[in-house]
Amino acid sequence: MSDLAAYAGLFAVAFVAATILPAQSEAALVALLVAGAQEPVALVAVASVGNTLGAVVNWALGRGVSRFSGRRWFPVTPAQLDRATRWYGRWGRWSLLLSWAPVGGDALTVAAGVLREPLWSFVLLVGLAKTARYVVLAAATMNFV
Repeated sequence: MSDLAAYAGLFAVAFVAATILPAQSEAALVALLVAGAQEPVALVAVASVGNTLGAVVNWALGRGVSRFSGRRWFPVTPAQLDRATRWYGRWGRWSLLLSWAPVGGDALTVAAGVLREPLWSFVLLVGLAKTARYVVLAAATMNFV
């Protein structure tokens, strides 16, 4: 696989994994790390940017939630959104540091849009959280390879 294809594929999987479709960006990153053809730092950076930009889609959906909520493709259920909105209301923007979590993370990113979190702070906190997750995953993978 060419470097460009590997990076583009990882970006796409990471982007989709943060939005409305199920995808396993962690599995893609681990597979590429194990293959060893690309630089680990570059792989982590590509996955982080893709996943953060995918979360921006959720933030944008949250901004227009009244138009989209309840549709079959919407990334979170009304119950998840309500729970995330309460959590976000209690902890504020710092709750976005949990946006990496497989359960509830997407709902937090939608809630941030609903509650009008500024895009700059959203991207900063979500990017930090998602990058930290990929760094930990890459470090763990590289220790076993």
